[in-house]
Amino acid sequence: MIKTGMIKKHLITCSVMFVLVIISRFAISDAAVSKPIIIATEHSTKFIFAKIGPSGGYNFANEALPVNDARVNKKLRHSIKQHNFLSIQSNVLQFKAQKLFPIIEPILRMYGIPEDFKYIPLVESGLCSGISPKGAAGIWQFMPGTARTYGLKVGHGIDERLNVRKSTIAACKYIKELYGEFNSWTLAAAAYNNGEIKLQRQITKQNQANYFRMHLNRETGVYIYNLIAMKEVISKPVSYGFKPIYANTQTSQMLAYN
Repeated sequence: MIKTGMIKKHLITCSVMFVLVIISRFAISDAAVSKPIIIATEHSTKFIFAKIGPSGGYNFANEALPVNDARVNKKLRHSIKQHNFLSIQSNVLQFKAQKLFPIIEPILRMYGIPEDFKYIPLVESGLCSGISPKGAAGIWQFMPGTARTYGLKVGHGIDERLNVRKSTIAACKYIKELYGEFNSWTLAAAAYNNGEIKLQRQITKQNQANYFRMHLNRETGVYIYNLIAMKEVISKPVSYGFKPIYANTQTSQMLAYN
């Protein structure tokens, strides 16, 4: 026969156990609510960063940069910093762009070349038309031999590399050939800086045809980043500390220079 005290003790133990079970269930439920479930996706190992980095909103000739790549982001940040007003302390490039872009833009369109290539003269020569120590001249910085190859007269007191309109036409012919060889506007721009033979050699050596994944010499390795940075500060001057000087003027000015 079971004593009354034992029955009471048994009932109390059961009650305590029941309460503990209920509490534990609520605790589990709260934990599930407070901590989101992490679901692995096919992109979870593709990117270095969880958040969109600066490369996500930039491109050259509509060819995008790799998103969330630490190396790409670092180089892009550095180029933009070098081209903002705090570093340059001058609006001279904006003034020159305002004067010369109306000549360059229609010629690029006529040859079917993306408008972003108009920033090459700013990066190559700062839109100056002098002669470099290596012998390159004009806003497109043509060497004498290359200039002659694409129809410019150089020598005997004549240097058409200094003619903005004629040198832009020559540059367009050269850029179109580069695009035909590399099938990429980004690589065409890199080859414009480094030469097609040297760039093709690196593509073969590295077995890599993505500029942003390649390891190139110092100048060519930052060339596209500098073009993108120049595009940013010219098209969005206020964001980088400049006055909004440059504007898309009418192409009727095309023949007003040279």
